[in-house]
Amino acid sequence: MRLSTDFDALSIAVVGAGPVGLSLALQAARSLPHARVTVFDARAAEKDVSADPRTLALSLGSVQVLQRLGAWRADLAQPILEVHVSQQPPTAGGLLGAWFGEPEVRIRAIDEAVPMLGAVLSYGAIVAPLQQAWLQAAAHEPERLHSRFGTAVAALKPVAGGVEVDAGIAEHFDLAVVAEGGVFADQARKAISHDYRQTAWVGRVQIDGGTTGVAYERFTRHGPAALLPLRNGDASLVWCVDSDDDPVQDLDDAQRVAVLGSIFHPSVGRLTSVSPLKRFALGMNAERSLVEGRTVRIGNAAQTLHPVAGQGLNLGLRDAHELVRSLAHSADPDTALRRLEWQRAPDRWVMIAATDFLARSFTWKLPGAGLARGLGMGALQALGPVKSALARRMMFGAR
Repeated sequence: MRLSTDFDALSIAVVGAGPVGLSLALQAARSLPHARVTVFDARAAEKDVSADPRTLALSLGSVQVLQRLGAWRADLAQPILEVHVSQQPPTAGGLLGAWFGEPEVRIRAIDEAVPMLGAVLSYGAIVAPLQQAWLQAAAHEPERLHSRFGTAVAALKPVAGGVEVDAGIAEHFDLAVVAEGGVFADQARKAISHDYRQTAWVGRVQIDGGTTGVAYERFTRHGPAALLPLRNGDASLVWCVDSDDDPVQDLDDAQRVAVLGSIFHPSVGRLTSVSPLKRFALGMNAERSLVEGRTVRIGNAAQTLHPVAGQGLNLGLRDAHELVRSLAHSADPDTALRRLEWQRAPDRWVMIAATDFLARSFTWKLPGAGLARGLGMGALQALGPVKSALARRMMFGAR
């Protein structure tokens, strides 16, 4: 296949049909009307992905992306109206709590003049509408939009002016975008990698007397624990603990409910039951650069983060958006990719550094570490403009 010399006829291979890859493909199809876009994924197109129950938290910016793409299922999503972050006492012997009350940060959508801070929904409720929108677009323009589901990409090889994609046969593309990343435990180690020696226990809990639309994060001495609100009044649980001294693995369900009840802030309500929990190893695994020649890595293929800030998918969707915008506003692919690196660097590295700092802080044994974290939370709650700036960063990334 001859390589394109006309930028408007750019050929793009998207490797991975998850939320980030499909979002990229749809945005490229709309914003680059002459580009040829091919989506590769080992998953068969006939496989029903809508039932995948994994729970994800989307920022408001990510919700808006899905709305623009016609892939937003408001009927399946639980809006996040408030985020409540607190620290489990005692903090430095309880002194901080005695003087100032328990440290907490509350961020509310109404205070930021937005309808929601974000939303919670299942992986299937995100991917299925995106895949349907992509397949409809490809059916409408079969000459330039192609689906290669059920086709795994074995290798990418840089060639002059492009990339050779090996998916059973070798095909040339001007640009290859890798958007399949997987989880930390299964990934090859990237340029910047750290195993936090922490485990995330994931499942669902039932709550009696909770407040609708509130996402809770609780800092404990073992690590952060989070509850994400679901439409039926339950909550999705992410419970992070020390892998080498795991306090969760030997507990039965009743004991887990009791421990969780003692961990979370009283405003959560009464936890009545917990589902069987799955566990995942936690680490940070990031590329120094999104771009290598004409290959671009985005989402988890570029950076896999600790869930403490809940920003992994949102960061990937912003990667996809900025890549398409760079391609639409640059004279040639290489200029666009240089612009992408420059544009994405502040958002990527601030989020990587902040997440890494928070994750490592739970492993510190230094006296006063909890006190320092609690003081920081108290200061953030008191400084309204700073808290609002943080809220905007979490909703929309660096702008």
